[in-house]
Amino acid sequence: MAPNGHGVECAPGAGQVEVSDLTGVLGFRKMKAMARQQRSHSIEFKRQVVQEYIAGETLYGLAKRHDLSRQLIRVWVEKYEAGGLDADAQAADLLHEYETKIVALERMVGRQALEIEFLKGALKNAPRPRSATTSVIAGPTASPSQKDAG
Repeated sequence: MAPNGHGVECAPGAGQVEVSDLTGVLGFRKMKAMARQQRSHSIEFKRQVVQEYIAGETLYGLAKRHDLSRQLIRVWVEKYEAGGLDADAQAADLLHEYETKIVALERMVGRQALEIEFLKGALKNAPRPRSATTSVIAGPTASPSQKDAG
């Protein structure tokens, strides 16, 4: 980095090059284009691309049309031929089934939480019997009887 913070020191005595001067260089544009975010493709899409390749479409044509790398298509073809895409589909179905169960259980827990809160409120507002004093710990007061004394 140059002392002013805006340039790049290339080599001793070669001077400085502004970063903005380098953006037009083909290599930098290509590096920027290659820095894609990782995407997730559905099993159906992968199968479609593989079947198009097996039907005779070229790797280059598929890669260009679907904005994919040729190497990624090769990996999908290898997985397809090894039966891996079927295993991925089964795993995706199982994951979907589990997610559905989780949603149902979360809904049930929510209903139960509401029910508990309702019952707590009802218990607070319920009239208490005033005839006998009771305690949760000790229970009702004991009445003296002649059998116990004896």
